Amino acid sequence: MSSRVVVSVAVGAVALAGVGALGLAYAGDQPPALAHSTARYTAPAGERAGALTFTTDVTSSSGVKSVKVLAWPAKSSLAKKALTAKEMADAESAICEPSGGDTARCTYKVPVSRADADGSPRGPWHVAVLVTAKDGATTFKSKAADFTV
Repeated sequence: MSSRVVVSVAVGAVALAGVGALGLAYAGDQPPALAHSTARYTAPAGERAGALTFTTDVTSSSGVKSVKVLAWPAKSSLAKKALTAKEMADAESAICEPSGGDTARCTYKVPVSRADADGSPRGPWHVAVLVTAKDGATTFKSKAADFTV
């Protein structure tokens, strides 16, 4: 085997290793991803309280630090001015459980009393979500899921 072929193979191996390392570094820098987000609203009936349940699958290579959730009516001041990630800081948290690989299944559930239901605007609502990964990367969706009151 000529020395030129050996050098070419060595250079090719180093180049491929560099591309692979770059690919891994790039994959690690991805923001958290949401998938399969759903919201279900059940109105109170008789003596039984209702509930709002939101679930989503979050994928993050560094893990999930927090998932903040805020339900808001489509006909509100939030619809007129865009909701921002900064406004989500005081929102309530979802509970996340590992569901395989880099993915966690996150659930937010809140009871809805008769008084809550009677005082809520009727019509379409949206669920906003702010996900923070353990490495500090964030993903914000102002309309991750919808439901109707």
